[in-house]
Amino acid sequence: MPESPASPAQPPSQPGSPLDAAISSPVPALLRGSVLLLAFLVLQLVLFWSLLGYPASSRFLPAPGRRNTTWPNGAVDAGACEAGLVYVYDLPPEFNHDLVDDCESLWPWYSFCPYLTNGGFGEAAATLPVFFNVTRNVSLHSWYNTDQFQLEVIIHRRLLSHRCRTTDPSQAISFYVPFYVGLDVGSHLWGDNSTAADRDRAGLRLLRWLKNQTSFQRSGGWDHFITLGRITWDFRRYGDDGWGTNFVVLPGMANVTRLAIEADTLDPMDVGVPYPTGFHPRAAADVRAWQRHVLARKRSKLFGFAGAPRSGFRGDFRGVLLEECEDAGSERCRAVDCRGTRCTDNGAAVLELFLDSRFCLQPRGDSFTRRSMFDCMVAGAVPVLFWRRTSYDQYRWYLPPGPRGDKGEWSVFIDRQALRVGNVSVRDVLEGISERRVRRMQERVVEMIPRLVYAFSPDGLGDGMEDALDVALGGVLERIRRRWGSIAREEHPPGTFAARRVGVKSTAAPPHSDGQNGSAAAIGRGTAGKNQMPPASSYIKTVTSEASASISKTLQKS
Repeated sequence: MPESPASPAQPPSQPGSPLDAAISSPVPALLRGSVLLLAFLVLQLVLFWSLLGYPASSRFLPAPGRRNTTWPNGAVDAGACEAGLVYVYDLPPEFNHDLVDDCESLWPWYSFCPYLTNGGFGEAAATLPVFFNVTRNVSLHSWYNTDQFQLEVIIHRRLLSHRCRTTDPSQAISFYVPFYVGLDVGSHLWGDNSTAADRDRAGLRLLRWLKNQTSFQRSGGWDHFITLGRITWDFRRYGDDGWGTNFVVLPGMANVTRLAIEADTLDPMDVGVPYPTGFHPRAAADVRAWQRHVLARKRSKLFGFAGAPRSGFRGDFRGVLLEECEDAGSERCRAVDCRGTRCTDNGAAVLELFLDSRFCLQPRGDSFTRRSMFDCMVAGAVPVLFWRRTSYDQYRWYLPPGPRGDKGEWSVFIDRQALRVGNVSVRDVLEGISERRVRRMQERVVEMIPRLVYAFSPDGLGDGMEDALDVALGGVLERIRRRWGSIAREEHPPGTFAARRVGVKSTAAPPHSDGQNGSAAAIGRGTAGKNQMPPASSYIKTVTSEASASISKTLQKS
């Protein structure tokens, strides 16, 4: 057993030696120095790897105020940002950085730290064995175990690196407020001693800070926008008691555009944007490879469902769907039990289910929307909906609203009351759709994938392909420009305006040709089939998507 470097073993000097008490041997001193240096280097390595694994906000959220140039991400050609420039506020760290650094305390049941790594995308699938057999080598590098409530971190990170970001507020037409209000209120929703004052405190402080900014004072917030990483009802508490915070209903927020994973459809300042899924491609080529993969898959199940019964809910509709799946038999349907955190901890299980299903059942979740619908579509399955507010009335910048009764190309709507009383079954409805029509629906869903995901690359997907952030930012900038032009009402989605760039072709759908839901040509294609639907079809309300380029042409690019 080696002795301590502080007391090295050495033979005693001979009596009478002149070195006996005056000068010791240099070897022990050299040994001590070497050991100390080695220990220091090991400690530095341990600290380095700890920092890599810990979601320190300073690693992916550089402070805008420390930049010395108007173009922090590189100057762009004139007209490349013709829609306008974005200014990202450098907020006091209590509103974002500190929340990330305190990731162990954000959630009462488990640590949020793994989900905040990689700029909010979570742990890479390449480090998680459960993903290996699901994504194979096709797009494994594009997949992450992403939590559904990370929108605020993801958008902030991306905008800090956006080519149209400026650090000169006088040149900006829009102003982003990177307050992680969802992370903040989420840390107070289930605490035993949490009060309404706890949930409101950060929001009130943020608005006091914001009202002192010249840009906010000038416009009253009309040219400002913010992201809400939880459903809108978590931010809409009226009165002193009740659920959530009152942040959104405070007077200072009245004019601010809010990008939320679930919006209040009656509030024009709320805009529904996609839930973050686990797919975060780095380039357009990654998207096209994934699109080819999901279209080529042989799907063994007619439909699938990811969820769990809610025994505490009267007339729980999820229980009805689980019974539908059981009645259809294991050869036609498979369900993944998502009780507790099973699907949160293992996103690969849900992905595998939807990759093997032609249709996926999407009832409402705890609220009207659920992330599962976007997981379903990214996997190339056709969503089956039972509430209009799950999608049609919610994500109008991304998904077609579709009048009732039109022939559908991307989704199926089933009357939930007819299903509940037994007048129709999911199996009968879906088996009544011809193979040709199912294929057409799948192609339309796959065509929409780029606009439903958040790219990993700070520059977006490139090659003229827009992701969810491009669509959102384009819509916000159009909305602000229209307001400054004294046009008060916004009734239509941004269309081809989203993320305009010089020399880049937009992938957004063309404007409606008939003022309804899709061009006449698209509707004609949807009704051209000669297959007659069975009686169950009277309960189907299909939704027609916007006209767009053929999926085959899109996938020919590499």
